[in-house]
Amino acid sequence: MNKKTLSFPYLFWAGAFIVIPLCMVFYYGITDKTGAFTLENIVTIATQEHCKALILSIELSLISTILCFLLAYPLAMILTGMEVNTHSFIVLIFILPMWMNFLLRTLAWQTLLEKTGVINSILGFLHLPALELINTPGAIVLGMVYNFLPFMVLPIYNALAKIDKNVINAARDLGANSIQTFLRITLPLSLPGIISGVTMVFIPALTTFVISTLLGGSKILLIGNVIEQEFTQTGNWHLGSGLSIVLMIFILINMILEAVFDKEGEGASL
Repeated sequence: MNKKTLSFPYLFWAGAFIVIPLCMVFYYGITDKTGAFTLENIVTIATQEHCKALILSIELSLISTILCFLLAYPLAMILTGMEVNTHSFIVLIFILPMWMNFLLRTLAWQTLLEKTGVINSILGFLHLPALELINTPGAIVLGMVYNFLPFMVLPIYNALAKIDKNVINAARDLGANSIQTFLRITLPLSLPGIISGVTMVFIPALTTFVISTLLGGSKILLIGNVIEQEFTQTGNWHLGSGLSIVLMIFILINMILEAVFDKEGEGASL
């Protein structure tokens, strides 16, 4: 059987559930309710309400991405130094929590952080004042870091695992200390994994609305919440699609950066 024929089911799936929906988003985003061409739906991102939601989304996404990197890189280095011969064991460790439903994992954090939740109950038992944890930007960041951390660990670990130990040993034999070896050898060679991890964390963090809805409540609206409300509550598909096109621009920028710094896809392969 021809190999091209075997790819037909995937091409059909991609066309039906990726290409066609994207075309619909672009169509609704550049037209009004009468079907006439307009850029008003896209330009609306400049309004105070939408711009505030977008800026807050970018800020929280950047903070979450940085925190994921600071946690993931040392952990990936530790795992690389362990005597583990199979990638499947490492993958299992970080994929195992993700087998639980995304919504359930976020609801678990809601139970922990709410005013009468587990954390405040423990503080009350210890006669300590309760903390305002839920419905805060910090709670949203915590939910993002918890849910997206594996997407940062795995690419970095994969990039570090591919570094030839002889290169590091050669640098040390030539007189480089641990810091010099890290800055000149390890860090540059792991850059593809870092770029891949940043992309895989930043994009879902920027577009999420479930985490901000459950952990941020109605007090904090991210751009993902605004788009979700336009589709499900207001019923304005044109405005929702126009705002989605703006987010696609950020996604394309991330994809371009990943293509530039990770030309061979070393950070994404497992």
